[in-house]
Amino acid sequence: MKYSHNYNVILDNMDLYEYRLRPISAIMYLQDAFARLCGTKMIAAYDLFVHNLIWVVGEFNIEFLDKLPYWSEEITIEIWISEITKLKIYADYRLYYKNKVFAQGDSCWFLLDNNTKRPVKTDIAKEKFEICDEKVFGEHKKFIPETKLEKASEINHKNNLSDIDFNKHVNNKSYLNLAEATATNEFKKTHSLKSLYIRFNRESFLDDILNCSSYRTDIPNTYVHEITKDGVNICDIQTSWLDKTISSESIVDYDLSVRAEK
Repeated sequence: MKYSHNYNVILDNMDLYEYRLRPISAIMYLQDAFARLCGTKMIAAYDLFVHNLIWVVGEFNIEFLDKLPYWSEEITIEIWISEITKLKIYADYRLYYKNKVFAQGDSCWFLLDNNTKRPVKTDIAKEKFEICDEKVFGEHKKFIPETKLEKASEINHKNNLSDIDFNKHVNNKSYLNLAEATATNEFKKTHSLKSLYIRFNRESFLDDILNCSSYRTDIPNTYVHEITKDGVNICDIQTSWLDKTISSESIVDYDLSVRAEK
């Protein structure tokens, strides 16, 4: 009932300072694991083309519990379908490194009619998936972001080809990169991501100009990021950060598995 897959942290998914997995890149591994799970049930994206359906993710919710793995190290993602409603499919997950959970969360997925881009009933998913009634955060509740206070920063971005996915709209990683870009390098050097929530509200496309405004909240080191296009909300993101403890551990003397390769 649970599906697992192993990945290695590749160069493109390292952070800038410690050679560790970027927290945001963990989301992309999760999306791939969900796609692989769907592939085992014959309802991956390419299987659904004949039904004129597409997969879209509506929400991701993730918390980080421990240090993230270094470059080249192997991680395991365990993912399962925990609930299916009339229109929503919930997938919960845990990420393991050296048999220890370093991140966990849940996600909400929809099936859309490819022509109308409207959600359709989840009947095909109910037929294919087995439900594992285990929820990482308990019941799936509507996430309500913290109240926005003063604006901390903002940036604009024009979507380019590198932002576009096979559904011809902007991919999820681009929104996360945009939110991350509102933080200064000094802040990212001294803080580590504790949790991240993202809700996708509308699509955006090639050459659209997006604005990402980041706001402080009543909770220290917790920010709400609002991404808009022509004043219309596209995506909401909330990030919480911890002051980073400087570690004496270094990748130079860390026993990387790649060093054992012949």
